[in-house]
Amino acid sequence: MSLRARTFTQLSLAGALLTLAVAAPPALADAERGHSVPLRVATYNIHAGAGSDGVFDLDRQAAALRALDADVIGLQEVDVHWGARSQGLDVAGELARRLGMRASFAPIYSLDPVTAGEPRREYGVAVLSRFPVRSATNHEITRLSTQDENPVPAPAPGFGEVTLKVRGVPVQVFVTHLDYRADPAVRRAQVADTRRIMARERAELPGAHQFLLGDFNAEPSAPELAPLWNDLRDAGTGAPGTYPAEAPVKRIDYVTVSKDVRVRDTTVPPEPTASDHRPVVTDVTLPRRTPGRD
Repeated sequence: MSLRARTFTQLSLAGALLTLAVAAPPALADAERGHSVPLRVATYNIHAGAGSDGVFDLDRQAAALRALDADVIGLQEVDVHWGARSQGLDVAGELARRLGMRASFAPIYSLDPVTAGEPRREYGVAVLSRFPVRSATNHEITRLSTQDENPVPAPAPGFGEVTLKVRGVPVQVFVTHLDYRADPAVRRAQVADTRRIMARERAELPGAHQFLLGDFNAEPSAPELAPLWNDLRDAGTGAPGTYPAEAPVKRIDYVTVSKDVRVRDTTVPPEPTASDHRPVVTDVTLPRRTPGRD
């Protein structure tokens, strides 16, 4: 081959490679190289299965959850055989079954049944996941019980954690429901507990991406939430309100992520009736640090 012909061939090949590089979107190129993994995460306070109209309707709630098309969902105010208000159902298990997902339930309260031999009456938070749950833990944080006549702040369960492998990428998902009272003192203690537990769990699984999902019962600028933003990013910055569902006036429901997670988009679907809160849905990209398998 002549020098002229060889030079023309090399230039043609270089041009073709340049065209491919320009034509391929960066995100797609990263995904093809295995550098990142997409994930859709949501949070929803389901009001024990009752809508904003006060009517228990699990079909309506399952439809609202299905519409989110999320891979992982944190739920708050979840009844498991609690009583008549939720027809004695295992609400976490029922929703998981209807959505074809796995459920991990972390009770805040676990009480003896009214009738001997029946299941325990439980209420708490849950995670629904399309991915297998590798491990699950129910952590204690400071709480002011609603079941005691004269409660005092004390450690109690109901801060749920699950560990997942998302296409080989380790993920720790925490779901919480912070205190609802106007006095922020208990929420302040809960935030301190949350940061301590998440730091400890992060050290136990180096390289894992972390998510904290939940109803924080405080708006983003609340002073008691400020320490969280040292460790986590509020994925819903600029998103509309979430409560009350019919006509939201404040944003108290959150998807938050560790700072190594890339947030692509966050929405608050206009769902006014399935619960007294609106859900929050976030699309993220997880950097892939090490090769792995599902």
